[in-house]
Amino acid sequence: MPLLSADNATLVIVDFQARLMPAIHDGARLVANARRLVDAASLLGVPILMTEQNPAGLGSTVPELSGAGRLVVKMSFDACAESTFLEALAAGGDLVLCGCETHVCLGQTALSLLEHRRRVVVVQDAVGSRLPESKEVALRRLERHGAEIVTTEMVLFEWLRNAEHPRFREVLKLVK
Repeated sequence: MPLLSADNATLVIVDFQARLMPAIHDGARLVANARRLVDAASLLGVPILMTEQNPAGLGSTVPELSGAGRLVVKMSFDACAESTFLEALAAGGDLVLCGCETHVCLGQTALSLLEHRRRVVVVQDAVGSRLPESKEVALRRLERHGAEIVTTEMVLFEWLRNAEHPRFREVLKLVK
């Protein structure tokens, strides 16, 4: 099914970490969009899984997102190399990814999830890299390999499906 469903999704937040974010191009906007996704996921009952890459070196998750979901600490760039990450994912279902860096940890994780035959949806305005060109090349590569590229608003409105959803007004506030 092409449309996303809140009933069949997991939000995956990759490495939005304190020491990394100041180096990420447009980092504040990416964190704000990730926060919108977290808030909508919480309102709509979408599970959230977070990763931290080498937190001793890169720090913990930024305060705006800290504690949003179950945390998997990793040393591999590809979160799928950590058995606890794969175990934490619901069997089946859409995986909506946001995070950093698009061309390293997020990218390798997305490609591995595609190899595991999962539907991978990458939120373009909630992923980043230090250099804009690294992000752009990574997004094109991910799309060529089967990832869907969307925006934060696309996710929110597809999760809602219609203006009669009981949480519509609350989610709409996240957009405005």
